[in-house]
Amino acid sequence: MLEVMQNRYHWREYFELCKPKVVALILFTALVGMFLSTEGLIPFNAWFWGITGIGLAASAGAALNHWVDEEIDARMERTNKRPLPQGSISSRQAVSFALLLASLSMIILVAFVNVLTAVLTFASMVGYAVIYTMFLKRTTPQNIVLGGAAGAAPPVLGWTAVTGELHSEALLLFLIIFIWTPPHFWALAIKRRDDYAKAEIPMLPVTHGIAFTKLHILLYTLLLVVITIMPFLIMMSGVFYLAGALALGMGFVYYSIKLYRCEGDEFAMKTFGYSIFYLSALFGFLLVDHYARIAIRAFF
Repeated sequence: MLEVMQNRYHWREYFELCKPKVVALILFTALVGMFLSTEGLIPFNAWFWGITGIGLAASAGAALNHWVDEEIDARMERTNKRPLPQGSISSRQAVSFALLLASLSMIILVAFVNVLTAVLTFASMVGYAVIYTMFLKRTTPQNIVLGGAAGAAPPVLGWTAVTGELHSEALLLFLIIFIWTPPHFWALAIKRRDDYAKAEIPMLPVTHGIAFTKLHILLYTLLLVVITIMPFLIMMSGVFYLAGALALGMGFVYYSIKLYRCEGDEFAMKTFGYSIFYLSALFGFLLVDHYARIAIRAFF
């Protein structure tokens, strides 16, 4: 009985390596990209195998991130309870697990989806686990800006899984997440700046101070509001999405201004929390608006 319980616990540790909450948001934005790419039904292979392959690749990237950051994670309060710093999973096991997931992902995407999606998914995985985690994160305070491309890729991957080609509207979804990433992550970095300083990670609040970071969060948020109007301007979406995007954007601006004006990091985690809700709701508005417009055209 004890051995069974230990094995179950071990599998929960592997599950934690995959960063399930992050992967869930990735898969949601990828799924929205799939639905927005067509007015018809999504082919089963594109939907099922596409989401499976993208999810496995995202999980592989997360597991590699755990392995690369093992020493850093052990020094940070936010991450020192992760499986590798705790020793419940070895570095070799983590790497083997990540490579298995990555291999399965590529096999599935090439065999059941299309080569373009496989190539872009692989590039995104390498961008996050290698370029960002190994190099950018450790060398520049603009790490999250430069490395944000990997995290912005999922809706493009979902789009290409269905259509087999890149499209300007998919790239606009990419741009929205790309601009969203810095204010989202910098809010957390303000709260955890002492952790990052201790781990010698040059996050913006560590290298340039809290006030400078707050200003940049506000500026990026204002830019984000402008960018999120573009789907309406190019007739990718309608009035329903526009109203939702503006309402959500004003909420994000409100939190950014409150953070900018407050002392210290008092509003940092509230801003971080709202940013997650913001992105999920924004893509939800895109999805509902898409099918509402299809239904209206069919009715009239």
